[in-house]
Amino acid sequence: MTEAGVDEVGRGPIAGPVVAAAVILQPGPDWSGVRDSKRLGTRRREVLAQHIQANARAWAIAEVDAAEIDALNIRQATLLAMQRAVAGLKVAPQRVLVDGRDLPALPCPGEAIVGGDNQVPAIAAASIIAKVYRDAHMRRLHTLYPAYGFDRHSGYPTAEHRARLRECGICPVHRRSFAPVRDLIAAE
Repeated sequence: MTEAGVDEVGRGPIAGPVVAAAVILQPGPDWSGVRDSKRLGTRRREVLAQHIQANARAWAIAEVDAAEIDALNIRQATLLAMQRAVAGLKVAPQRVLVDGRDLPALPCPGEAIVGGDNQVPAIAAASIIAKVYRDAHMRRLHTLYPAYGFDRHSGYPTAEHRARLRECGICPVHRRSFAPVRDLIAAE
């Protein structure tokens, strides 16, 4: 049975997209180092992302940008990113395993697994390529909006980011429905 693992990254930031990845692993390559992206250092994640992308049977990455997140809400945006990732696979899965509690509408059976990124190698692989992709995306956004320090905090509401937000105002990639962005808009 062809199973795809799906995970997302970027629910908590106040800027940038939420990103989901879907991965179908194949037997043969060594997947033993693949684990939840949060348990790996930056360099190891990047090496593993290349390994996954070169050796998986299929993989896809999808994002939902800040404007879509504001229009939908973060939960619905996350489910949409997952749907887009699964739809982007070049091989149609017969079953989808998703990290977390929520299962998006899918064209095949699926299961949501709490802590799945620690239990299912395909979900862990998806967590790695989603994280590496989003971090690189936030570094690109940093070149467009250097005042915010996206290269350092990836859009999360760190003290530095909140201070820069107060000093510089919001930019197009900020999520207007998220506090403190929403609070800053209301104060103006």
